[in-house]
Amino acid sequence: MTTPVVEARDPGLQPERTRLAWRRTTLSCTVVAVLAVKVALHDDITAVGLTGLALSALVWIGFLAVAHRRIRTLSAVRPAPLSHRGALLAAVCTLALAVFGAAMIW
Repeated sequence: MTTPVVEARDPGLQPERTRLAWRRTTLSCTVVAVLAVKVALHDDITAVGLTGLALSALVWIGFLAVAHRRIRTLSAVRPAPLSHRGALLAAVCTLALAVFGAAMIW
């Protein structure tokens, strides 16, 4: 009886493209966070502006943590799929950053 041969997976460039997409998204979130600082400190320093800035910074740090964990996971030979929790956290961080930015503008 012969044993089945398990072929090594050749993922091609897909993990690298995904890693680069996470880095681009992280860069976009960083730009939004920097713009939040600019908006918060532009004219007057108000409690609403500082609160929006603090919340934006927390969301930005949360997204950085999710992205960093995902980028590290993608360096494995067989990267695990993104967990539902990670995907939900990334989506919530993105939406929260947009809401906080909009609230600071108006």
